[in-house]
Amino acid sequence: MVTILFVVGLVVVLAVSTGLAFRSRQEAARDGQGLSRRFGPEYDRALARHQGDARAAVRELRTRLKRYGALAVLPLDRNTRERYLDQWAAVQEDFADAPQRALSRAEDLLTRLAVERGYPADVPFEERAAALSVHHARRVHGYRRVHEAGRVAGGFSTEEMRAALVEGRALFDSLLNARASALTAPAPRRATGTVRPRVS
Repeated sequence: MVTILFVVGLVVVLAVSTGLAFRSRQEAARDGQGLSRRFGPEYDRALARHQGDARAAVRELRTRLKRYGALAVLPLDRNTRERYLDQWAAVQEDFADAPQRALSRAEDLLTRLAVERGYPADVPFEERAAALSVHHARRVHGYRRVHEAGRVAGGFSTEEMRAALVEGRALFDSLLNARASALTAPAPRRATGTVRPRVS
């Protein structure tokens, strides 16, 4: 009798644990699909970085959302917008004579614009790219391409560098035209890597 109860208990425990594992996998798959839709190429990039481990990729993207999802997008006045547009035009003109220098200038310009819009300032490149990916998931690849092409001497053809600049321009336009968050009161600009949450 004790043996029968033990076997029945073991079967119940195995059935429950199998059911929980199956449910957990289904939830992870649903989360993965939702994050894949939201992040697009960034989801694939996270998946590749974690050697195909979907749970690890989902964890990474959830962390990004938690850290930067409520980031307040700061406004730009008309003069500042015009200044950035002029500077980007100068970068594009410079590309014909010095493609790599133009890409370095483009990266610097994208970084300054991102910081001016409220993204973290004093953080490594990858952390800023992660923050940008939360709000500009389908454009942040351009930032990475500009970063890579501007730093690897001789590693990119002129056409690849031109493509990187075009992709960088897509992020530039997205950052320049992003709607500012509604803030209850003007706050001083950040100089650190901390994120000011959006006030509702």
